[in-house]
Formats: sequence, C-alpha cells, structure tokens
Amino acid sequence: MPHIMSSKCELTGKKYLSGNNVSHAKNRTKRRFLPNLQNISFLSDKLGKKIQLKVAASTIRTVEKKGGLDEYLINTSNTKLASTGLKLKKLILSKNN
Repeated sequence: MPHIMSSKCELTGKKYLSGNNVSHAKNRTKRRFLPNLQNISFLSDKLGKKIQLKVAASTIRTVEKKGGLDEYLINTSNTKLASTGLKLKKLILSKNN
C-alpha cells in the first residue's frame, strides 16, 4: 500500500481550510481550500547540504525574505513551526555551536 503524503506544509504546518461553494441561487456545498504546496530544495549553509521539503508558496516567499532556510528557522519561534521544521532547527542549532 503506497504512503500518501498529507497536504500540509512541512515547515509551517499550514493545511487545508474548509468552507462552502456558494452558487448563484445561494446553495451551499462543503469544499476544501488546499494550500499551494510545492516540492522545493532549500540550501542549508550550516548543514552544508540541500534539504528537499514540501512547503507552501507563501512559506517559500517568507524563507527568501528572511535570508534563507537557516536564518528563517533560527529566527522563527517554535510555536510557528511544524514538527519537520523543529527537527531541522534543532539540527542547525547543534551545528551552529
């Protein structure tokens, strides 16, 4: 049985939002708003390797704005990171010392 990846950002934990499709006659049916997930490789200077992650497009923009993956993880609070992000942050901080 193949392993199905959840539609969740690996750095921020963003996942789907639920809402309604609303027709012209105001009929409402449930729907899901999915995050814009992209498979991307980030270069970590501290770890010296590429890290492939499935992240939201908004997260990619934020990482670039903050100056790269290492700076983003170090300067972001743990409450705003998903489990994969926390593991990477721990690795980077251990290499930093």
